[in-house]
Amino acid sequence: MDFTLELIGRTSELFEDDIKKYDDELKSIVSSSTFLVIGGAGSIGQAVTKEIFKRNPKKLHIVDISENNMVELVRDIRSSLGYGDGEFATFALDIGSIEYDAFIKSDGKYDYVLNLSALKHVRSEKDPFTLMRMIEVNIENTDKTIGQSLDNGTKKYFCVSTDKAANPVNMMGASKRIMEMYLMRRSLQMPISTARFANVAFSDGSLLHGFNQRIQKRQPLSAPNDIKRYFVTPKESGELCLMSCLLGENRDIFFPKLSEKLHLITFADIAVKYLQKLGYEPHLCKSEDEARELAKTLPDEGKWPCYFFSSDTTGEKDFEEFFTDKETLDMDRFENLGVIKNEALFDNEKLEMFTAEINAMKAKKEWTKEQIVELFFEMIPDFGHKETGKYLDGRM
Repeated sequence: MDFTLELIGRTSELFEDDIKKYDDELKSIVSSSTFLVIGGAGSIGQAVTKEIFKRNPKKLHIVDISENNMVELVRDIRSSLGYGDGEFATFALDIGSIEYDAFIKSDGKYDYVLNLSALKHVRSEKDPFTLMRMIEVNIENTDKTIGQSLDNGTKKYFCVSTDKAANPVNMMGASKRIMEMYLMRRSLQMPISTARFANVAFSDGSLLHGFNQRIQKRQPLSAPNDIKRYFVTPKESGELCLMSCLLGENRDIFFPKLSEKLHLITFADIAVKYLQKLGYEPHLCKSEDEARELAKTLPDEGKWPCYFFSSDTTGEKDFEEFFTDKETLDMDRFENLGVIKNEALFDNEKLEMFTAEINAMKAKKEWTKEQIVELFFEMIPDFGHKETGKYLDGRM
């Protein structure tokens, strides 16, 4: 059994029945098609890339800003899957750059474009400058790359969203919700599908990935004990994106169905399971200081210091949801996948206003977080954002 599955409290893969049912169709499409994966060296991007690669595409190009992650992706593919018949190449490029535009101009012919690039952390909204970059990456670059795909005759564009876009309470989720509005407008020009899903267990930068780092560096584990989340494995995230891209109809949003296979679990519970799997007994501490101090001695005794706490940081959602009560669902087509069926609903005037306001702020090279929050409220009137003044960077 997969170690990751065990840690998140599951015994079987979420989409195995759906993959089995549709795998011949997926193989047939992939083996006769060309692909561009943007943000392909992130955790979800790597998972999607591997799902495409193992089905032998005619051409597979990967773009990512992280040169190091790209190197690991290539090593991983060569070490696990070997070599395919088609063209496989990686490019360390920023999709907001002139170099990327030149790259697209030089070829740009892809049947399918999958955009996995995102600023995904709630912590990225703490200052106005990173927040503006979040808007650029999650919204502007998405719209730009759809435009380029349109110009180059791409058959289908896929873009990953987030469960946090359903009734958003943080700026990251709201940026993805606004992105979905731009997608709806573009869907009148070309077919687009997307996916909302849960936390990807042990993805880069996630709290669970941080557990690996803490153990290697002999540091205490720290986690909230009051927040429950749904988790999918990296492989499942890749399967979900691939199925949405290749099997989804225009404007479809795919999400994992809630079932006994997918259940809520706290970060603290996973930390305990993780330590036990490594042969350590969790030792609960009353403060960060106590945990840091005990990290010097306890591991030698087969114990590991843990600091578990109640969450009070900005942008934490009390519960996770993949859809709202206003959205139309198809729960019958797939075994463990639900589909949100969308009409092309968007307010063009609002989208034009948003673009103009952001461009004006950038032109002045001057803006405040308050201005951006206010703009988000104009786009999403029932936005549930609450500022607590506390952020995850203030935590261990």
